[in-house]
Amino acid sequence: MTSSLRWGIMATGGIARSFADDLHAVEMEVAAVASRSRASADIFARHHGVPRAHGSYQELVEDPGVDIVYVATPHPFHAEHARLALEHGKHALVEKPFALNRAEAEQLRDLARERGLLVMEAMWTRHLPHMARIRELVNGGAIGEIRALFADHTQRLPTEPSHRINDLALGGGALLDLGVYPISFAWDLLGAPTSVTAQARLGETGADTEVATILRHSGGALSTSLSSSRGVGPNTAHVVGSGGRIDVDRVWYTAANFTVSAPDGTVVERYESDVVGRGMHLQARAAERYVQQATLDGDVLTVDDSVGIMGTLDEIRAQIGLRYPSES
Repeated sequence: MTSSLRWGIMATGGIARSFADDLHAVEMEVAAVASRSRASADIFARHHGVPRAHGSYQELVEDPGVDIVYVATPHPFHAEHARLALEHGKHALVEKPFALNRAEAEQLRDLARERGLLVMEAMWTRHLPHMARIRELVNGGAIGEIRALFADHTQRLPTEPSHRINDLALGGGALLDLGVYPISFAWDLLGAPTSVTAQARLGETGADTEVATILRHSGGALSTSLSSSRGVGPNTAHVVGSGGRIDVDRVWYTAANFTVSAPDGTVVERYESDVVGRGMHLQARAAERYVQQATLDGDVLTVDDSVGIMGTLDEIRAQIGLRYPSES
């Protein structure tokens, strides 16, 4: 397999390393990497076999050998750096959360449409094979009318105030880092919520350490989620229908296995995932396909849905009293 686009990676953190590894595993082309530190970019390039290293993001977007930029910088800079790529004629795959809030997300969407470019949220979970199969089962009525969905994303992350997960200036907190996964999952299967209820626990820095949500969706289905940065829960997901249920094993937002059961507990289907690496290359493949087909928008996750999900996260934050310093 080969790439149809030449990828540039913006930032050199853990998620960027995983992305580069997965692209290389399937022989997709990573042409360049950039960091605010040339030394960091050089180390990344040597370790991951990337031909060109840049010491600034400006150099990356001006690189004529790059067609699409993967934005993996901290949350508050997603919109700024995706905009930088778009303004220089590059498509952009933007790490989740798509932006810091809905207003920023709308600006990215509108700019990409104005320039005739793809901007897409890197919600890689949506592109994993087990999620595609779950979508087929739900849409095909395999478990009847969907009554409820619940999922958690819970991890024990560093508690130091200076760590990015606890730093409000870096968009820290459980919601944008972890809660975005189950919220996006609920949007995927049930559509936009018609009402949102949220409660949270805030840590020493004011960042959210736990957030619980209840969403009502059209048709009356309910979805619940829990995110936590201070404790590890089951990290499973469950879709309950009138004719059965789907139970997604730990860790549900990675390449996971799942079981479809009838109301009496009889196993109807057991799905076993099999992907290369973490499967992050699948979202990159999708982005290349959207560019090739000139649709310039996702089918698994549209840019309008990414904007809408940011709106849901905004409402959750309003209810729990969470605001970031960069927001006016």
